[in-house]
Amino acid sequence: MKKRMIVRTLFLVIIFSAISYTVYSNFIKETYEMVKIGDVAPDFILEDLNGEKHKLSDYKGKGVVLNFWATYCDPCKEEMPDLEENYIKYKSKGVEILAINNAQTTFEVKKFTKNISFPILIDHSIVVFKSYNIDAIPTSIFIDSEGTVKKISVGGLTNKAIQEDIELIIPNR
Repeated sequence: MKKRMIVRTLFLVIIFSAISYTVYSNFIKETYEMVKIGDVAPDFILEDLNGEKHKLSDYKGKGVVLNFWATYCDPCKEEMPDLEENYIKYKSKGVEILAINNAQTTFEVKKFTKNISFPILIDHSIVVFKSYNIDAIPTSIFIDSEGTVKKISVGGLTNKAIQEDIELIIPNR
């Protein structure tokens, strides 16, 4: 009788564990595929520091650099002036830069970006970070005028590297 009770309990634990894992993996656990070169960039809507909404698909026809960053990231601090310099240089050629911050406060972000003229967006819920599967910052994604990912650069970029990567996405060449 005691042996039978142990077997039944063990059986119920195994069944419960299998059901729990199935529910977790199918309904709760968020899985995102890595965005790869050649993929269509996932669309999103985020607000900038002035409350203006930016939708990636609204930039179709332009080259777009998505720069994922944070104020506490030293390589982000180093590349931000180079991104600004290249934004000024390439904006008239149809290239936009959208800097996407990882859910820091507006106060922190404004203080950090006071000399930046390109749109600074805050991903408060980190949905865009997840949809692009960003796990290291800075990460820059270079998207052509059709919305196709042309280059993914993980880590800080030099001014020269930014220019070379932007050259890949200038529209109407």
